[in-house]
Amino acid sequence: QVLLVESGGGLVQAGGSLTLSCAASGFTFSSYAMGWFRQAPGKEREFVAAISWSGNTNYADSVKGRFTISRDNAKNTIYLQMNSLKPEDTAVYYCAASNRYVWSIPPRYWGQGTQVTVSS
Repeated sequence: QVLLVESGGGLVQAGGSLTLSCAASGFTFSSYAMGWFRQAPGKEREFVAAISWSGNTNYADSVKGRFTISRDNAKNTIYLQMNSLKPEDTAVYYCAASNRYVWSIPPRYWGQGTQVTVSS
């Protein structure tokens, strides 16, 4: 059974920091690109950050310089360190796994999401 389980969400003050984790199981983690998406109320799910099997990263413009994605293949886990959080970062954050070449193609696996709320 494939599972992606997010954790670490919560309530944080604007300007604060939060780190999300995603524990994966049921597939060959090291062969997949991993990423984070988010969805705010009334908005479409959007790309946040991704990391390839080899460690290459990319970020949405809205989070560049503030968020850092990383992976630990030994633990089958990815992380999203979020600094300088803004109220507009409030959303449900989803972990995803992809075995495709580009993130424009829907990821193969999704987690259930974790809520991040940033107060002003």
